[in-house]
Amino acid sequence: MTGESVISLTGITKEYVLADMEIPVLRGVDLEVRRGEHVALMGPSGSGKSTLMNLIGLLDEPTSGQYLLNDIDASGLDDPSRAKLRNEAIGFIFQTFNLLPNMDVLVNVTLPLRYAGVRDAQVRARELLERVGMSDRLDHRPSQLSGGQRQRVAIARALVNDPSLILADEPTGNLDSKTGTEVLDLLDELHAQGRTIVVVTHDEHVAERAERTIRLFDGVVV
Repeated sequence: MTGESVISLTGITKEYVLADMEIPVLRGVDLEVRRGEHVALMGPSGSGKSTLMNLIGLLDEPTSGQYLLNDIDASGLDDPSRAKLRNEAIGFIFQTFNLLPNMDVLVNVTLPLRYAGVRDAQVRARELLERVGMSDRLDHRPSQLSGGQRQRVAIARALVNDPSLILADEPTGNLDSKTGTEVLDLLDELHAQGRTIVVVTHDEHVAERAERTIRLFDGVVV
């Protein structure tokens, strides 16, 4: 773990309005993740961890409080600014892979670079697909791949913009135990290379791979 913060949350709350009732989900979360950490975020159903993950991933915004991502105040950004920062700073790995079914592996991985207007996107994508052991599947579509292969493609896509934060949501949830272990080994390798990784999980075995476990209960860190 090194010095500066990647994630800094101060007094974060999140409320949803349902039938004129305010439903509190996060109740004043303070949290810091420093560059190079590997952190597991855990909590039972209803604890607020999915909401917190969405806020960290800039997929939602807090009701109150401050969120600094790489020292940029993301709390009150408008939608275009939030999307730009998300694409530049965060790589997502989802339980359901979220690959585009009608596009091949290479196109799936190059898409974030195309959105960012990066030249030579295919060169970068090919390098990463080789790193995750998928260089022989470039022209395959997701339906032609196993679950583990699809997750490897998703990891390559998460890395393609060289993000400061990898956010993994139940990355082994749809995989058998052997394939899940291979994916966790790959995340360990990325951490060893200095990547900052936050894994959202309900699995204690996955959390054990992290340096630190953060537990949520009823919308607060406990």
